[in-house]
Amino acid sequence: MRAAAEVTRGEGVPGPKELDQAVAAARTGDPDAIAALLKLIRPTAVRYCRARIGDRDLTGVSADDIAQEVCLTVLKSLPDFEKRGGSFLYLVRSIAANKVADAFRAAGIDEHWSPVSELEPRVRQMLASLPPLYQEVLRLRIIVGMTATETAAALGISAGAVRVTQYRALTRLRTLMGGS
Repeated sequence: MRAAAEVTRGEGVPGPKELDQAVAAARTGDPDAIAALLKLIRPTAVRYCRARIGDRDLTGVSADDIAQEVCLTVLKSLPDFEKRGGSFLYLVRSIAANKVADAFRAAGIDEHWSPVSELEPRVRQMLASLPPLYQEVLRLRIIVGMTATETAAALGISAGAVRVTQYRALTRLRTLMGGS
C-alpha cells in the first residue's frame, strides 16, 4: 500500500464495476481481496479528509489519520453492507463525513472549517454562504477530483443533479464576486 503522502488529486476514483467486484470479494474475508478493496478506497478517503481538514492538525489527529479510521470503519461495515441500488462510494463518503465531523467536535472546532478557511475572508464568506449541498458538490468535484458520475454515486443523487448543482454553485459564486 502506498504511503498517504503519495496520494495525489490526480488519482482516479474506482469505477462502479471494479468497486462492486472488490466489495464482493472482500466480503468473503479473503485478506488479498480486503487489501485490494483498501487500495481502491483509501485514495478517495484521504482526498476527502484532506479536502475537509487540509493540513490542519486537530489535537494530534491529521486528515490521514481520519482517512485510516474511515477505512477501518468501512471494513467493519462490510459484513452488513447490502447493495440497494446505491454505490459503495456513498457508504465511504458518509463514513468519511461522519469521521471528519467527529474529529472537529473532539477538537472543539466548528466542523464547517475547511482549507478554504485560510483564504481571504471575503472568499471564505462567499463559500460559506452556499447551501451545504453546493459546498459538498464543489468539494468532491474540484478538491477531491471526482467526476460527476462518481460524485453522484457518493452523494446518492443523479449525475445530472451534480452538474446542475455545480453550475448553480459556480454561478452563485460568480454573482457574489460581482462577475456576470
